[in-house]
Amino acid sequence: MRLRTLLALFGAAVLVLVGPPLLTAGSDSATGTQIPGLRFMVPNTPGGGYDITARTAAKNAEDAELTHNIEVFNLPGAGGTVGLSRLVSEHGNGKLAMSMGLGVVGAVRSNDAPKTLADTTPIARLTEEQDVVVVGKDSPYKTIDQLVDAWKKDPGKLPVGGGSSPGGPDHLAPMLMAKAASIAPKDVNYIPFDGGGELLASILGNKVAFGVSGVGEYLDQIKAGELRILAVTGPERVDELAQAPTLKESGYDVDFTNWRGIVAPPGLSDAERDKLVRLVEELHDSPEWQKSMQQNGWDDAFLTGEKFGDFLDAQDKRVVSVLKELGL
Repeated sequence: MRLRTLLALFGAAVLVLVGPPLLTAGSDSATGTQIPGLRFMVPNTPGGGYDITARTAAKNAEDAELTHNIEVFNLPGAGGTVGLSRLVSEHGNGKLAMSMGLGVVGAVRSNDAPKTLADTTPIARLTEEQDVVVVGKDSPYKTIDQLVDAWKKDPGKLPVGGGSSPGGPDHLAPMLMAKAASIAPKDVNYIPFDGGGELLASILGNKVAFGVSGVGEYLDQIKAGELRILAVTGPERVDELAQAPTLKESGYDVDFTNWRGIVAPPGLSDAERDKLVRLVEELHDSPEWQKSMQQNGWDDAFLTGEKFGDFLDAQDKRVVSVLKELGL
C-alpha cells in the first residue's frame, strides 16, 4: 500500500504521534534538529493536501531520525483561516507550525480574514504540484473536450467542486479553465469543500459534475479506477498519469500549479525560527522526503525564510490580480 494511502487512513484521527527520540528529551543542541514537543497544525480536514503533506513530513522526519514525537492535528474551518487565526494567537510559540499553501492565501482574501499570512513567521515552501481535472468512474464524460462542450452549454448545471475557498488553487484553476473555454467565470457553479478529502465523497457520489484538486490527493483513486482523470493543469504531463493531457495541449490556454509550505507563529526568537528552518532543510535533503515527493507527484519548490516571506507577499498580490482579471 502506498505511503500516502497509509497516511490518509490515519487522517481520521485528531492527532498522530510519531517516532523514537534521536536525542534525549532534555537536550537542545544548537546545531541539531531536535524540537521536543513540536506540534504540526493542519488547517483543513483529514485527507486533503495539507493533511497529506503534514503527515508525510512528520513520518519522514521520524524515519530520517531528525526529531521525534511530532503531534499532527487538524483544525479545519473557513478555508484554513480558522487555523491561521489560532496560529497567530500562539505568539512566540516555537514548537508550533502550520501546513499551508495557496488555498490559505485565497481564503484570507475571500473571507476577509482578520489575520493574514503577513502576521506569521515564514518557514519554508516545500512543494509544487499540478491540479487534476477528474470525474467519477461512472461519469458520461470520457475526455476533457466532452466535459467542456457540456459545460459551455449550461455552466450552472454542471457544478465543479474544489478543495479550497474562492481565491484558492482549486477555485482559480477551473475559473481559468472556464475563461480559456469562453465561459464567463461568473457563470461557473463552483462548490467549495474544506479540503480534497471532503471533495472526494461528492465526486464519487455524483454531487458535482467534476472536481479539481491536487495530483497527490487523488493519485491512488485514479490508479484504482475510482476516478477518471481528464486533464492536468500544469505545463507538462505528470509521469505517473501520462495518459492525461495538459489543458494547454487540449486547446485550453491554462498553465496553473499549486504549492504548499510551512509557517509558524509570530514573535519567535531568531534561534527558534532558525531551528525550525534547519529541521525543514534537513528533511528536504533526506532520502525519505525525496522518495515521498516522487511517490506523490510533487515537484521540489524549496524556499526558506525571508525569500519565502517575499514569495507569500507576491502570491497575495497574484490572487488579487487574478480575481480582478476574472471579474470575481
